[in-house]
Amino acid sequence: MSTQSALLKVMSDAARKAARGLNRDFGELTELQVSKKGAADFVSAADLKAEQVLFEALSKARPGYSFHGEERGLIEGTDKTHTWIVDPLDGTTNFLHALPHFAINIALQRDGAIVAAVTYNPASNELFWAEKGKGCYVNDKRLRVAARTRLDESLLATGIPFLGHGQHAKFLKELHQISQRVSGVRRFGSAALDMAYVAAGRFDGYWERDLKPWDLAAGILLITEAGGKVTDADGGEDVLAKGSVCAANLDIHPLLLDRLKAAA
Repeated sequence: MSTQSALLKVMSDAARKAARGLNRDFGELTELQVSKKGAADFVSAADLKAEQVLFEALSKARPGYSFHGEERGLIEGTDKTHTWIVDPLDGTTNFLHALPHFAINIALQRDGAIVAAVTYNPASNELFWAEKGKGCYVNDKRLRVAARTRLDESLLATGIPFLGHGQHAKFLKELHQISQRVSGVRRFGSAALDMAYVAAGRFDGYWERDLKPWDLAAGILLITEAGGKVTDADGGEDVLAKGSVCAANLDIHPLLLDRLKAAA
């Protein structure tokens, strides 16, 4: 069992505090008469409430840190070396449809590097966390990426472009290159949990494009601290700026990247 540092405890406590509101809202979804406008408003309110809780908790614990959230954008603090990168509700469509697969994502960036990460699924009470140089955990269990070395034995995750988002033709080319060479491809609807599951060895690899920094930041550290490799989908190192990801263990990563390049 590993004991969290003071920093990780701050992040974990903030995630759990925000989760209480999400769990209450999630429980009301089955009673919600969903209209197009009403549903969107409901989820937007849940997003905003959760981000406000996170902002207040993190700002109180670490005054002066900058805050980059999905809902409110970048708020610069007096300490320019530290930035919280936060998604209060990753997997919004799942949440809207009462599917218990969504997450709160919190990462701390110090001088451009991600140094601490928390990904929390309130529905399953799984808290994935990592600190640079100290390993990756889910709750109190140490995690390692999967040990498979063959693409044809691998189970991969991805995201599928949807209405108004993403490069549909490009995705279909990539799926064609990959799906016929692996044991399966899954699309669960939360980039944060896809990356956490790679860290946990549940998925052997993951790729996706058209993502935001708050989707990716925590997962980058989770996977690298679990022994895996993360690049953008073209093999570059600046994942947050590029907004795409290719992640796997050290054996599967180059094989997956080769298939993505073949689809280009």
